[in-house]
Amino acid sequence: MKMKSKIANANEKIEEEVTSGFSKIQDGVVGGFSKIEEAFINRYLKRDGESVAEAKERLQREARKHAEQNNKK
Repeated sequence: MKMKSKIANANEKIEEEVTSGFSKIQDGVVGGFSKIEEAFINRYLKRDGESVAEAKERLQREARKHAEQNNKK
């Protein structure tokens, strides 16, 4: 069994830290975007009696319908 060199061990540690840091940043960005998206939908796009989740579903259906109509042209 070969022993890993110090450089290989150091590279693995760096790789783990970079990956971990990226994941934390990604989670923060996605979480922040989701909060902004939900607040925008809640304030400007939601209809009376409709939840944010229901509004998102309705908007997705409308977007698909609109895309299908544009593809037919």
